[in-house]
Amino acid sequence: MTQRVVVDPVTRIEGHLRIEAETSPGGEITGAWSSGTMVRGIELILQGRDPRDAWAFAQRICGVCTLVHGIASVRAVEDALDYQIPPNAQLIRNLMIGAQYVHDHVMHFYHLHALDWVDVVSALKADPKATSALAQSISSYAKSSPGYFSDVQKKLKTFVDQGQLGIFANGYWGSPLYKLPPEANLMAVAHYLEALTWQREVVQLHAIFGGKNPHPNFVVGGAPAPISLDADTLAATSVNVQGLEIVKNVIARMQAFVNEVYLPDTLAIASFYKDWFRRGEGVGNFMTFGDFPEDGTGDPSKWLIPAGVILNRDLTTIHPVDLNDPMQVQEFVAHSYYGYSTGKDTGLHPYDGQTNLDYTGPKPPFEQLDVAKDYSWLKSPRWKGNVVEVGPLARVLMLNAKGFEPAVELTQKALRQLDLPLEAVYSTMGRTAARTLESKIVADQMSTWYDALIANIRKGELAVFNDAKWDPSTWPSVARGVGFMEAPRGALAHWIVIRDGKIDNYQAVVPSTWNAGPRDEAGKPGPYEAALMDRHTLADPKQPLEIQRTIHSFDPCIACAVHVVDPQGEELTQIQVR
Repeated sequence: MTQRVVVDPVTRIEGHLRIEAETSPGGEITGAWSSGTMVRGIELILQGRDPRDAWAFAQRICGVCTLVHGIASVRAVEDALDYQIPPNAQLIRNLMIGAQYVHDHVMHFYHLHALDWVDVVSALKADPKATSALAQSISSYAKSSPGYFSDVQKKLKTFVDQGQLGIFANGYWGSPLYKLPPEANLMAVAHYLEALTWQREVVQLHAIFGGKNPHPNFVVGGAPAPISLDADTLAATSVNVQGLEIVKNVIARMQAFVNEVYLPDTLAIASFYKDWFRRGEGVGNFMTFGDFPEDGTGDPSKWLIPAGVILNRDLTTIHPVDLNDPMQVQEFVAHSYYGYSTGKDTGLHPYDGQTNLDYTGPKPPFEQLDVAKDYSWLKSPRWKGNVVEVGPLARVLMLNAKGFEPAVELTQKALRQLDLPLEAVYSTMGRTAARTLESKIVADQMSTWYDALIANIRKGELAVFNDAKWDPSTWPSVARGVGFMEAPRGALAHWIVIRDGKIDNYQAVVPSTWNAGPRDEAGKPGPYEAALMDRHTLADPKQPLEIQRTIHSFDPCIACAVHVVDPQGEELTQIQVR
């Protein structure tokens, strides 16, 4: 007899996600469904507004991604108006995006995903001396003495004894699915706490270039803060010598934490869970839009992350991506709470996209989804009809396929250390490891972008903004463009149609829509759904740790894909752009 397992809400993610899995009598997952449980209406909010203000609204799609929607939005307007930005502005954007990558990936690993592999309570049984020996055997990180781990253990014991475990309180501690020895668990808990302090420091980079974090400032046409050679100029209004020195130090701290803590911890934990390198892939198709231009020319050959699609794991053939082609990118709503004027079974390119809310599902609370009908507030995007996965795994595969030497060497070194073949990366743990490898690649590259920015400044090239097309009277009566980037969670794009100086249509297709979307009109499952049906067996349906591990490996950001709405349609808040 089959059983339906419901996980609602999935915790340790951003936003609201419901997962349902159907299991066989032996616990094997034979069917899975991903449901975003709140509506997103940002596209409707943006209609009729000045496109130069769009980024300030679009960036509020998510409070975790902080800057990615702002970048995609300003790039969409710049693409529509054929608006070139200065090289310095591109380098500054690269540094800001790069910092977002490293910050986001570290936070995800330690504070959202590691608890799927780390038994926090088990750390109380660890020997601090043995923990110190373990830590020193895998890294040169300074904080690895027996006294340090003893102090962490005492702090953890105080939390447990006083019932103050907080977000740790409802974990499946003691489950036989946890395989780390107590010493590895204690080391991971210590680094969990270290990462909390680290992340407060590294966000300074966003504050220097964008004025604040989260939601730093942006501007269509470049970067918002001018460069000043006056050391006494306030960093809040411009980027000065002192601010640039802080940026340099932040990059160094990022690189050190990735090299000495994050990368060794990932490989150490992965070595105990090699069986998770054999499940959780799903679709076998991967897509990147490309990002990190080296200059302001927009030449794709100079991007750090190349664009393309890999089908059926074939790394020898990279299919080109054209985001303006209506036959390549389409969104379907066959099982979504939206309606199209063209019908539920048709796909629409985002330039022609529609945001027609049409909730037909049951009223909560309900026991299970009617998956034969509509069951999610997410749409189902497809590339030439193919379900594709986006994110760190897609990017690392693309870098390997393109022969990017640092990525190839890093991937091969990690696989040799774990004694695994390349095929192992197509998995739940492979997705997690790819995020770590990518963090090192990006963190290392940040030094190159910083050095290029400093070299430009020393040559007297200080421009960060181009005002050539700031005046709407110079714009065409109708313009359309797409702004894309590689957000930490995957390929992100905003499509905009401008008519008579105002936004006529706006559509954002985000990474978690590509990955978490429901089945399409052909019944093809999305990447979350397919991954859960890829060799998963639940040991205990009441503690579905296996579901959490695979879903968390995608780093869900459902807030990017869905948003809260008042059931009576009343306005909840106002955002004013000055």
